[in-house]
Amino acid sequence: MELNHFIDHTLLKAAATPEDIVKLCNEAKEYNFYAVCVNSCYVFLASNELKNSDVKVASVVGFPLGASSCHAKVCEAEQSIKDGADEIDMVLNVGLLKAKLHKSVREEITAIKEAIGNRTLKVILETCYLTDGEIRMACQIAKKAGADYVKTSTGFGTGGATEHSVKIMVNEVGDSLKIKASGGIKDTATAKKYIEMGVSRIGTSSGIEIVTTIKKKTDEHTY
Repeated sequence: MELNHFIDHTLLKAAATPEDIVKLCNEAKEYNFYAVCVNSCYVFLASNELKNSDVKVASVVGFPLGASSCHAKVCEAEQSIKDGADEIDMVLNVGLLKAKLHKSVREEITAIKEAIGNRTLKVILETCYLTDGEIRMACQIAKKAGADYVKTSTGFGTGGATEHSVKIMVNEVGDSLKIKASGGIKDTATAKKYIEMGVSRIGTSSGIEIVTTIKKKTDEHTY
């Protein structure tokens, strides 16, 4: 298992500077991560830094609350694609989902997918705020709306990925949508556990620690 190919190397902190983003991109190239995941204001910078590499650029949209207007999310997604994003990680409108306004939630996801065309769309459910039934419903809505992935968490809520929520997501749409686990994934064992459960991507700011721990263990066994 090449763990680095599962990792979206992530930096979404409010205080992240352009220099921090350049460093993130250099690390992603060095460790051959699948993608970097950045706030939309840094997509153009990240795209330029990675233009001669295989590393993709993922931009978050409506981050981290998901409570922006539909129009604002669509505009942010469109601008991110113009700036060079390959993937969009949008935050679902949690309040509308909890109010059972499922049509509004679905229409927003559909609008963003239509705006970005064949680029990958991941829908962040923010599972820490949802019941099991709401997680299942969110998965079904994302599927009907044409999303490519459902994703557990922003990493900015009250909790991140859990085995329990990932299992629900895999059972609900694992045969039709890909799944990204994110939030609180800081070590090799946790990353491997989620991949073995059926996750296709890991969002983490601890990617280097995750992959270098494996390398250290491999090197130790070599001697």
